[in-house]
Amino acid sequence: MKLKFIFSFMLLILPAYIFALPLSDITGKVLDGKSNQPIAGAIVSVPQLRINTITDVNGQYTLHSLPPKGKFVIEVRFIGYRSIVRTVDLTAQSSFDFALQPSITETNEVVITGTAVTANSRYNSTSATVVQKEQLLNASTNLIDALARSVPGVSQISTGPAISKPVIRGLSYNRVVTLTDGVKQQGQQWGDEHGIEIDQYQADRVEVLRGAASLLYGSDAIGGVINILEPATPTSGQIKGELLSNYATNNGLTGTSAMLTGNENGFVWRARGSYQNAYSFKTPDGYFPNSGYNNTNFSGMLGLNKQWGYSHLNFSYYKNNIGFYDPESADELYTTEKSRTLDFPRQDIRHYKIALNNNFVIGEGSLKLDLGYQKNQRRELEDGTDPSLFFDLNTYSLDAKYYLPTSNGWEPVIGLSGAWSHSVNKATEEYLIPNYDSYSTGVFGFLKKTVNKDTYSAGLRYDYIYNVGKQLFIEEEEQFSGFKNTFNSLSGALGYTHVFNENLNFKANAGAAFRAPNPAELGSNGVHEGTYRYEVGNPDLKAERSYQADATLEFGANILTGSLGIYENYIHNYIYASNRNGETTDVTEEDGSANTYPIYRYGQVNANLYGAEANITLHPVTFIHFENTFNYTHAQNRSFDRALPFIPAGTLHNTLRFEPKVKGLNSLYVYAGLDNFFKQGRVDETFETPTDSYTLINAGAGTTFKIGKKQQLKVYIAATNLTNKRYYSALSRLKPGRLDQTNPTLGIYDLGRNISFGFLLPLNIK
Repeated sequence: MKLKFIFSFMLLILPAYIFALPLSDITGKVLDGKSNQPIAGAIVSVPQLRINTITDVNGQYTLHSLPPKGKFVIEVRFIGYRSIVRTVDLTAQSSFDFALQPSITETNEVVITGTAVTANSRYNSTSATVVQKEQLLNASTNLIDALARSVPGVSQISTGPAISKPVIRGLSYNRVVTLTDGVKQQGQQWGDEHGIEIDQYQADRVEVLRGAASLLYGSDAIGGVINILEPATPTSGQIKGELLSNYATNNGLTGTSAMLTGNENGFVWRARGSYQNAYSFKTPDGYFPNSGYNNTNFSGMLGLNKQWGYSHLNFSYYKNNIGFYDPESADELYTTEKSRTLDFPRQDIRHYKIALNNNFVIGEGSLKLDLGYQKNQRRELEDGTDPSLFFDLNTYSLDAKYYLPTSNGWEPVIGLSGAWSHSVNKATEEYLIPNYDSYSTGVFGFLKKTVNKDTYSAGLRYDYIYNVGKQLFIEEEEQFSGFKNTFNSLSGALGYTHVFNENLNFKANAGAAFRAPNPAELGSNGVHEGTYRYEVGNPDLKAERSYQADATLEFGANILTGSLGIYENYIHNYIYASNRNGETTDVTEEDGSANTYPIYRYGQVNANLYGAEANITLHPVTFIHFENTFNYTHAQNRSFDRALPFIPAGTLHNTLRFEPKVKGLNSLYVYAGLDNFFKQGRVDETFETPTDSYTLINAGAGTTFKIGKKQQLKVYIAATNLTNKRYYSALSRLKPGRLDQTNPTLGIYDLGRNISFGFLLPLNIK
């Protein structure tokens, strides 16, 4: 109760501790580097302070309410020009001009905020990709699906179009951290059929960090991080927003989102409402019954942007309903019905979140403090509105980073993080995981230094995690025996980058990380309805220990841009659930009937994962782009000398994109593409089935129209699987052999032909 009081007090009081200090502005011009003419509409932003503005018709900009001293990263972007990312010292001057060079290519000049030090990507050793909002507007079914289509090394574990779990370099579940509002998303990440529970429309851009990030984010980030960033606050005196909507033909998906944000003398605010609704998805053989879904999200932000930094209070409510279907034979797999009314069984998920994000400028240093509270309620409704399973998870979190003043080129950071999770079973019929409490804390130190064209970084972290599972008896029979586990470990990381010239740079990383077992892995004992299996945890599990290294070469010129990377990750005590020797159990249901379920027990092996990823784009002329991405992961169970289960197949995406100049149309594009998925024969054949190779044909087009003097309407159409091909994804939970172990021929094809229409209308109200 004391901890709850402290968090509540800080969430409510901190934003109001200062309301007015003398303001500081910076000004300047953005010009064409060749003609020296002003560029109107260029975006000028300071990511560390979460503010941005655009240049006027004279190319001039003003950023208000900045600290009078200190070093900050400024990013300048405009379509058709090479972006500029520059670190400026406000102590020395308050006016900065930028000359953008015309370019047909995307370059490595991108700001990355999810690493220890906000910096230009080319001087950051982490392998990172930034996906802008326009790239997320396509025929994808959700946010993770969009990232899997566009980012090398990223895949998805899917349960139809409603649920996608991120996979980075073959690692998923509690090995990948998803961040929103600077806070780790805490739901039920351990579940196969549990999504990330985030409004896909709220992302203004997404940073995907590949490789271990546990130095910064603790135990669960040994695979990577997905950092979802909402729109930055506009400059003082502005009110902006957006209205977007889309429709998909395959499952009748309709989605709409509206957002407004403003800044009045440093008082900033944002409000968003979103809604999605879909009926059952269609395969080439028919509709899969009761696979529709709907979700609603309301979110907002109130805060201050002042000379001392910023303080933003974010809050959101997300509700998701997802239908499930449990066919008893292959004759019941498909239907012609496509009702939007969900039948039972289904999921009812509600996620409440409050996050207080602060960045206090202290002299030439700064303190970044993120406080969070989340309530995740997951109801499994089997045959009525009374839940068969009901998990109620409450999580309090704190993350603090102090950026010491730069000295002689050294950029030191020290940090502290902590979290407390309390989970309770509120259903009275079925139990899967015990009631539990989980406590974690960690401290770290990080150093970064740039010497001419070389950048060196190093960090060390210590984590302590304590899990307590509660004992439970049902009708004098022990359901959960209870457990107490303590895990602690040191993690370390080394990074190096070398910039050969503006078109070529190299980066490499090496480090050790760890992940503590989660309470589901330690204490499960029951039927997991959404996965059609009986799960048994292991309280004697040890922490996973990861040793990994990667190297990436990034290049960019007028004709050729891209990156080539390799990685290796050896994980000692890798945890996963498996069905051993066809073991099953009979469970008596409430109506007296008995069902047979395969038993999946959590165990540990030593695993080795290595692979390659590439992104290469050819620009033979200014209006043609031939985009290609490739990724492949080889995963070996070293303990039993066989393949590791649930590893994505190798993929090769090829897209030919045309951007012709047409009078009256801005940013017109037309594309056609091939998505090539390799055969995945490297599976754990004791309980997993292989998948064949397949190729999907995609196409799309889009443009921007001017509406009046200030508004621009972006419209697009995108299509996937145009030939309506039958296929099974290697990571689909509905492929043969995964849905029902007693009938391995049972399986549901992935999504058939899907055509999506949509628009995005940016709003400039004031």
